[in-house]
This record gives sequence, C-alpha cells and structure tokens, in this order.
Amino acid sequence: MIGVFGGTFDPIHFGHLRIALEMAEFLRLSQVNFVPCRQPPHRDEPCAGSQHRLAMLRLAIHGQSNFVIDERELSRSGPSYMVDTLRSLRDELPDDQPLCLMLGMDAFNLISSWHQWRDLIKLAHIALAVRPGSSSVSEGDVRRLYEDCLTTDVSLLSQQPAGCIVECSVTQMDISATLIRRRCADSCDLRYLLPDDVVSYIKDQQLYSV
Repeated sequence: MIGVFGGTFDPIHFGHLRIALEMAEFLRLSQVNFVPCRQPPHRDEPCAGSQHRLAMLRLAIHGQSNFVIDERELSRSGPSYMVDTLRSLRDELPDDQPLCLMLGMDAFNLISSWHQWRDLIKLAHIALAVRPGSSSVSEGDVRRLYEDCLTTDVSLLSQQPAGCIVECSVTQMDISATLIRRRCADSCDLRYLLPDDVVSYIKDQQLYSV
C-alpha cells in the first residue's frame, strides 16, 4: 500500500516526518510519497521557492528507504488539487493498487472545501492522523462521509484500492512551519525542530530571514 502525503513543506520539519513514519508503521505502507505542492488552493503562496522546498525535502528523507518524493504537482500548472494528483497516480498504477491519502484531522474537517472532494474517497483510502486532544469530526457532509467509511480493521485497506477511512494515533509534536519561519526571521535557534541538514540549508540559502 502506498501512502500519499501532500503539503507545502515550507519547510519540512520533524512534525511532518514523525507523522509519516508512525502512519507508515501503523498502516504497513510499502512506500510514502511526499508530494510538495506548487500552488496551494487554500493558502498563500509558499515563502520558499519550489526548488528550495524540494532540496530541503531531499535532505530530510535521505536514508529513509520507504520515503520518496513525488514531484508531479511541482511540474503541473494551475492550482495543486489533490484529486488531480490521485487521478494521475491511478493512471500509472494497477487498478487494484491501494492508495492511502494521509491527512491531519484539521485538514479533513475542511475537506468539503477541496476541489471535487467527494471523488477523493473513490481514488484512495483516507488515513487520519489523530493526536491527543485533536478536534472531533465536524458535522454535515464531512461527518456523513466519516461515518459511512470509517473502519477499525486496518487489513481492509490492503484488500481494496480505495474507500475506507481509518484513524491513526500519532505522537503530539507542536511544531509548525509557521513557527519555524518566525524563528528564522527572529534569528532564533532551529535545532531539534527539523533535521540538522535542513537547518544548515536554510542558513546557507538565507531562507525565511526577511
């Protein structure tokens, strides 16, 4: 089963990496595709350019053999819609290949604002990273999707290509890219928030300092 982990990764940090690792272990994923976003549909443009974010991502996952970078959104024009990314993956993979879209609970609660969001569950399973104190699923159409598709039987995900929602308990790490960029602007130490190689890259390239 292949996990799909999208984001701006502006910059990649230990919060991203720990969640990906714990979800990969829990779901027994053979591979996690990190998909850096070129043009986010729901937020401002990334502060660092695509090539900088890609370089930091390469440094961060080096040595983790089941973590790979998927550059398809960086090379695609227009807004980086996840539904397009999943369709593109489906075109390349066997019809019975399970895919698993990895999301935080906050992102899932806003999923009805995503482009063609109802098609996501037809293209992939959805794995929700649930931290201690995470918010519950919102009401309305998102709640109905959650109740219709939720399973506690993780083995079901490997038996069909899409259609299930599963919750994954992950370690609470209160780290955000916004916090890191703010610390950079204030000339604060970034150690223990993200990999040392990424810290060095940020310093060498003078990212986020203005």
